[in-house]
Amino acid sequence: MPAEILERAVLVVLVLVMALVLRLFLKLLIRRVTRSLADRAPEKAADDLGTKAQRLLARASGLASERHKQRVSTLGSLLNNVVDVVIGIVTVLTVLAIVGVPMTPLLASAGVGGLAIGFGAQSLVKDYLSGIFMLAEDQFGIGDLIEVGSVTGTVLEVSLRVTKVRTATGTVWYLRNGEILTLGNISQGFSTAMIEVPVAIDENPEKVASVLRGAISGMDEEPEWAQVLLQEPTVLGVDSMSGGTMTLNILIKTTANNQWGAMREVRLRAKRAVAAAGIRGPILPGTAEVPPATA
Repeated sequence: MPAEILERAVLVVLVLVMALVLRLFLKLLIRRVTRSLADRAPEKAADDLGTKAQRLLARASGLASERHKQRVSTLGSLLNNVVDVVIGIVTVLTVLAIVGVPMTPLLASAGVGGLAIGFGAQSLVKDYLSGIFMLAEDQFGIGDLIEVGSVTGTVLEVSLRVTKVRTATGTVWYLRNGEILTLGNISQGFSTAMIEVPVAIDENPEKVASVLRGAISGMDEEPEWAQVLLQEPTVLGVDSMSGGTMTLNILIKTTANNQWGAMREVRLRAKRAVAAAGIRGPILPGTAEVPPATA
């Protein structure tokens, strides 16, 4: 009997040592892989970029930023937790089997209990699984402007279960990841905006378009806007004619979330150029004649 007890004790010690060694090895492996991904992926993405637009988009989307490192770190923490849980369960079951605890009734009870817990925690599991996929697919990150249902705001925090978003009014929303079915990321890639320039309907559209092109020509090369505009604003021409108004459109394409300032600047330049060229504004109802605009 003492020999059998000693043998079982030795086996238990060996199992515990092997579990600790395996856990340490897997932790080191995960750490090395996550560090490699965090350091190498941004550089690889940057090497593939050639045009100005691609370089600006890469900078705006955080290919070499803390966002990428945070995502890799979160996934690494998740893998570490999975390793701890799996090794812990296997080690406990192995030790119980060595000391002679009957496993069949224990596994049956654990199965029934696990089924009950799993059924009651379906929403929690759904939240975590959704969070894992959102992080792995990089659907959004901290600082992104997203739209989820009726909520539009900036992402403050991303966890496996909950995403924290602050709206323009300052309200902080806590969105369960499992409940996010449709999501729009306004910050991903680039932003576009259409600017309407209304003038009198009897103005020469070619002249107006030429004046507008002159006002915004080379804007994307100016130091203030070179890091915002992906390309020179484009005058698309006449969009609509109604009543006494002819409307021309200007299309701008910017890095994510930077269209607002560019829109204001284009409007200002268009207004000054139109006024300087003597182009009249829209003819309002009941107005027989509109004098030329003045600068």
